[in-house]
Amino acid sequence: MLHFKNTKYGPEHSREIIYKARDLTSDLDVSVRVARISKKIVEIDVGVEKEDLDILVEKLSPIGPIDNIRHVFEEEIEKEQGITDGIFYFNNERFWESHESFEGVWKQCFGREKEILQGIILFAVAFAHAQEDELSIGIGMLHRVLEKLGTSPSMYHSIDIDRIRNKATEMQQANDLTIFEI
Repeated sequence: MLHFKNTKYGPEHSREIIYKARDLTSDLDVSVRVARISKKIVEIDVGVEKEDLDILVEKLSPIGPIDNIRHVFEEEIEKEQGITDGIFYFNNERFWESHESFEGVWKQCFGREKEILQGIILFAVAFAHAQEDELSIGIGMLHRVLEKLGTSPSMYHSIDIDRIRNKATEMQQANDLTIFEI
């Protein structure tokens, strides 16, 4: 996952960024899968061999200066650390990484806790879709978010589930997604 500092793009530029990245890297053995755009970063999900990473970053520099690079892979993570990471990524509009962190926690849970986490994960994924200029898909996911959260307790660790439920309901009624911190 490559994160470039965002100086001029919105989610509506997601496809344009994908095409531009593919054009810039056409001579490399690289897979440019998706671009997600937040206020601060342009996130590009790529598949590349480690030895080609520096060349890739250089070729993509017209998109913006590199902010960070993260190798995303399925890992076992201690539950508390996964929750902390998931919150950090969500609050920094890195929704796909938030989803991945919470999914690592979800795999360690059972019953009602698993459903609460599914609701949080779906919320992060809804925002990730919006960053790909797929707002209608994100809004459509809100029903499932509310379904999974149900009448669960109002707090999950330091996450205010009541606030998430209220925000999801407001966003459904407004037919829009509004960024907020959890």
